[in-house]
Amino acid sequence: MNLTREDLTQSDATMNQMRNMVYHLERFMKINGVSETRENLRRMGQNIARTYVKYWKPIDSINLSNVRDVITTIYKHVLNSSVSIEIDKSNKTITVQDNDCSLCKYHLNDIDVAGCEIIAAMISEIIILINKEKSLLTLEPLDIIESRTFGHKSCIQSFKYKEGGV
Repeated sequence: MNLTREDLTQSDATMNQMRNMVYHLERFMKINGVSETRENLRRMGQNIARTYVKYWKPIDSINLSNVRDVITTIYKHVLNSSVSIEIDKSNKTITVQDNDCSLCKYHLNDIDVAGCEIIAAMISEIIILINKEKSLLTLEPLDIIESRTFGHKSCIQSFKYKEGGV
């Protein structure tokens, strides 16, 4: 069976397999002295986004008035997850709470970097790529505030947004 990348974007098993792989990869990197785990996971998320937007985009442009709906749609479509989103206009931050994070299902004592670093980078990159020509809004992952991987009840990701310049 020859599957295309587009076929894989429609697969329900994709996140399950990815979750298993992420923590094996992180352990492998730790054992082999690979540093910058967080940066490597974020780069993976960016690469996933670059492939994904070739086959699916939730919308043609993103600005501050629709970013909440766009992020919600991406989480639902790509990650099969429902999220709550807060926008702090004074600090220009967006906080996403995911109670059912696809990559952080279990508490793992030997893991230092949450798998949802991949998700945060993927979400940011999808938004950047959709707005590439429009100079409307960019998003940068700041931090994983909480993660189920670390024993919290949900994953909370924070982003910095910038309007009017890509």
